[in-house]
Amino acid sequence: MKNINYIIHGVLAVAVIILFIMQFTGKKTQEEEKPSLVTEGEAPLILPVAYVNMDSLLQSYHYYNDLNEIIMRKEENARANVNQQGNQLQTEIQDFERKVNNNAFLTRERAEQEQQRLVKKRQELEALDNRLTQELIAEQQRLMEQLRDTLSAQLKVFNVEKKYKIIFSNVSNDNILLADDVYDITKELIQYLNKSYTPSLAN
Repeated sequence: MKNINYIIHGVLAVAVIILFIMQFTGKKTQEEEKPSLVTEGEAPLILPVAYVNMDSLLQSYHYYNDLNEIIMRKEENARANVNQQGNQLQTEIQDFERKVNNNAFLTRERAEQEQQRLVKKRQELEALDNRLTQELIAEQQRLMEQLRDTLSAQLKVFNVEKKYKIIFSNVSNDNILLADDVYDITKELIQYLNKSYTPSLAN
């Protein structure tokens, strides 16, 4: 009876050792069979993502440059208008002061009327300056929204062939701290955008 027990225990011990060996050699085999992203002699796997340097894109995108030119032209015209009226007002103020110093006004009431007219004219000029500033801000926002919508639409067409899953925006390296140059599609996108752009669209 004791011999049978010894035999059974011996068989069980051998079975445990065999299972133990199989367990560890099996893990090693599975680990060896795991596919790696880069195999010897093959190029590294490129993920379907990309990023665009927006500073470079806007600097070279003809459409943005044309929109920026429109905004600058309107701002220059508004500033010239305000400056012209401001210079005219300044001349009238100096003329008023000269008349006061020379007692050129026939009555005090006449001098006060002229002073009130000049004060009102200054207030109107300040209101004009504020209104033109607000109009310029609104126009700039409208054109930037137009640019954003155009970029979004063009990117969708551009990506039909490229099939990127995601395209990041990188402004002065704020959003992407480190990335391989292979994911930078800025130059390629600029070429596509400028090729697709018709200058008349900006007017």
